[in-house]
Amino acid sequence: MSNSKFIFIADVIEERIDSGEYQPNAKLPTHRELADEFETTPATVSKAYKLLSDKGRLESFVGKGTFVAARSDLNEAIQAPEDESDFNFSLLQPCLYKNVPAIKKAYQQSADQLTDSLIGYCENSGHKKHREAAVRWAQEYGLEGGNTRNTVLTNGAQHALSLLVETLTKPGDTILVESLTYPGILAITNLSNRNVIGVELDEQGVRPDALDTAIKAHSPSLVILIPCHQNPTGVSMPEARKKEIAKVINENQVWLVEDDIYCFLDAPPVPPIANFAPNYTFHISGLSKAISPAMRCGFVKAPESQVAALNAHIRANIWLSSPINFIAATLLIESGEAFQLAENQREMAVHRQELARQIFPSINANASGFHIWLSLPQHWQQDRFTMEAKNRGLIVTSGSYFSADGSNTQHIRLSLTSISRESKLIDGLKQIETLLNSNPSSFLPF
Repeated sequence: MSNSKFIFIADVIEERIDSGEYQPNAKLPTHRELADEFETTPATVSKAYKLLSDKGRLESFVGKGTFVAARSDLNEAIQAPEDESDFNFSLLQPCLYKNVPAIKKAYQQSADQLTDSLIGYCENSGHKKHREAAVRWAQEYGLEGGNTRNTVLTNGAQHALSLLVETLTKPGDTILVESLTYPGILAITNLSNRNVIGVELDEQGVRPDALDTAIKAHSPSLVILIPCHQNPTGVSMPEARKKEIAKVINENQVWLVEDDIYCFLDAPPVPPIANFAPNYTFHISGLSKAISPAMRCGFVKAPESQVAALNAHIRANIWLSSPINFIAATLLIESGEAFQLAENQREMAVHRQELARQIFPSINANASGFHIWLSLPQHWQQDRFTMEAKNRGLIVTSGSYFSADGSNTQHIRLSLTSISRESKLIDGLKQIETLLNSNPSSFLPF
């Protein structure tokens, strides 16, 4: 067995990872500790660790040790539909069938506007006319101080996040995020070798005292927050809390990225943090949640001292975001139709939240966004529940993908908007309720 003992040890470690005994980002025992446990040599354990590192299950850092690889696989956390019969609760997107006629019309009209100047290269991140539309969009939902000089165009909000991490930080830097945060942020930081530290949340979002303490303790290069309809908790910061967060940012003079992609869901709009800390805040908005993720239109209002650096990074990576998409987006914004589409989505989200509360009365009664953050009963482990749900055609997202430190959240996130037909949505939610109330031991192991 000596030649295969390292394989046996690797299998045991992998089982412990899959069962949750070793959580994502957790530090593993030393080679000597595992060698004692398995009555073998540190060299054999080293071979087991290398095997698992090659499989992507472990990560080793000189001087720090070996850690469970972070759970930030967006393909698992956010799954595109494969079978139309499935109930896909993993995608946070608008109810698209409502928007198709307006989008089709906008792209048809945009063909008439194609000119040499619009389809060629241009300075900055995009054409002035399109930046004017971006300013108008963000202004409609409460952002102050935006103009064509301090607003840049990106290929969606995800590109904006990646751009800002690349521009404002370097490998090895620390970034503060909410203790539960959007997996796309974790994917960016993991791939770019940035260190992430989660900051404690309460019922109004990130706690100002916890943020201040974390900034002083870790000297981060950047803070990234989702203050409006936070993903995954659904919490929205009231104006008073945003002012408190801005005070912490201003006093510590640290860069803040405010991902405000869900700003259109508040009625009336709540002023963003950027209004109260304009010298340090990069405000992200866009059309992916209100109109369509396929348009890839993101908007960043930046401190004017940083606009040149952002434009330089955009030119070095993509030169500029596709003007064709921004022609269509600008037509929708200038006509006012974009705002009506957004309002339709907001009303639909409010209605679907009411439907969800009828089935799950314990969820956040104040939530009005695209998703719910559903607590699991103690007899269910979140990843086990996710797998059993998938076996039944219910595609849900495990809470493990949202934890900044890999801790067990005992939750799942459910999108209420990716399933177009309301009757199918209700059917799927009731099936999830039935599964929640069932006993995991009654199912065969996977």
